[in-house]
Amino acid sequence: MDLLGRKEKEEESFIVNFNQDCSSLFAGYKNGYSLFSLSSIDSALEEIYRSNSEDIRLVERLFSSSLVAIVALDHPRKLKVCHFKKGTEICNYSYSNTVLAIKLNRARLVVCLVGSLYIHNIRDMKVVHTIRDTPPNPNGLCALAPSSDNCYLAYPGSATVGEVQIFDAVNLRAKIMIPAHDSPLAAIGFSISGLEVATASEKGTVIRVFSVNDGSKLYEFRRGVKRCVSIASLSFSTCSNYLCCSSNTETVHIFKLERPSPDAKDAPPADDWMGYISKAVTNLTNMALPSHVTDVFTQGRAFASAILPVAGLKHSCVITTIQKQLRLLVASSDGYVYVYSISTVEGGECQLVKKHDLRNIENTPPPKPFVAEGVPMVVPPATLPPGPSYASALKGNLNDSAKMVPSPEHQ
Repeated sequence: MDLLGRKEKEEESFIVNFNQDCSSLFAGYKNGYSLFSLSSIDSALEEIYRSNSEDIRLVERLFSSSLVAIVALDHPRKLKVCHFKKGTEICNYSYSNTVLAIKLNRARLVVCLVGSLYIHNIRDMKVVHTIRDTPPNPNGLCALAPSSDNCYLAYPGSATVGEVQIFDAVNLRAKIMIPAHDSPLAAIGFSISGLEVATASEKGTVIRVFSVNDGSKLYEFRRGVKRCVSIASLSFSTCSNYLCCSSNTETVHIFKLERPSPDAKDAPPADDWMGYISKAVTNLTNMALPSHVTDVFTQGRAFASAILPVAGLKHSCVITTIQKQLRLLVASSDGYVYVYSISTVEGGECQLVKKHDLRNIENTPPPKPFVAEGVPMVVPPATLPPGPSYASALKGNLNDSAKMVPSPEHQ
């Protein structure tokens, strides 16, 4: 299939991911990584930082701050926390095994290994808790809620069935275990508020959304009927009204989260007789057919979808608002970024707005110096980089910052 002028699947050579509020994109490639702003992605992908140093295995940015956490390909057990605006390494930690995933919010930094999770305090980078002897997690599957108020960590509670363990990363205690699927988990994602968690299993046919507070199922969607689909990305929109998922197929699915109005009654509006009939048919079906059959009738379908030019690659997808327009952004491991428009009224097939090519990054001029918001932190003296004291560096950072990341106690 050649939809955008590309006839063959190209080599996967990029590590691409979005930050917590979908304001920037990281692209890791051979001998370095780049950071891009997404504010004008409809027309151009603005590179705001570049590091030509080492091959990157993992990289995460803390919102729009200058703080990044990096794991290099040559040192897979070592985590580096850097201030990329100043080009300094703040601290580094070594672990007993390969770092499979790193997650950040304004309260915590989480490091995932194959059988354990380390929780760091983002203010001073000290380890405040370790979850040991977790079920084998070779893919580093975990999610950290973006919200510091509802700072929850989700990870697989079993290697054989789809149990989701929710952990309170601030109060450092288990919150709830959700039996989400019969098959092992393949993807987990939190809403912006941290109060909802979406899951998909290795079968890849059904997407479910649960309440973090009580574990109740809020939504259930059918992605498709193929049984050999690998879900690569599961993400709530920044407005929390949509959920998108990508897989190893060429289709990105978008589900609409129909949230009931506080004033809504059980009876449907006068002009919504189709909804009333649908509800009546569902009730009759539930009484007449086995539960595994009725599930197919009651599961929601995709509200919209986008067709990618190549299947079989790893794609990271998010939905955000760019210049007051709802956009689906898809970053591909072969070095392309796609921007799609979404019709919030009709849904259907999304229209391609722009395609960006990241493959010639190293041949383009470096970006101008970047000015980022500051991240006040207290780092253990033993891990300080050489040069001025951290207190003086922090003071300078506060003075030249236009905005501050609030401390957890003030959020």
